[in-house]
Amino acid sequence: QVQLAESGGGLVQAGGSLRLSCAASGRTFSIHTMGWFRQAPGKEREFVATISTTGKVTNYTDSVKGRFTISRDNARNTVYLHMNSLKPEDTAVYYCAARDPTLWTSKISQDYKYWGQGTQVTVSS
Repeated sequence: QVQLAESGGGLVQAGGSLRLSCAASGRTFSIHTMGWFRQAPGKEREFVATISTTGKVTNYTDSVKGRFTISRDNARNTVYLHMNSLKPEDTAVYYCAARDPTLWTSKISQDYKYWGQGTQVTVSS
């Protein structure tokens, strides 16, 4: 069982930056592929970024490539999402998620078993 807790959301002006953190419980964090997803009002949850267990493999949705960076610190049981050059269309609730132990990253929300409660990111124009 993995419990996840996001933090770091808030209100920021367009062009600004935020760093989201996701702290995981348990001693098995390093064997879980992690992902970030987001859900804007009236829209379905969408994939943002994913990172492999070692951090060596990452994938991003096209709209955030070059602006967002996913990273992890297995010693601290934490995954991060560094967000730069934020745009109003990035406004959403951001969720971190963990897969059951696997070597593979995924962009599909159904592949993730554990979810945090979400943190709101609002980007003003």
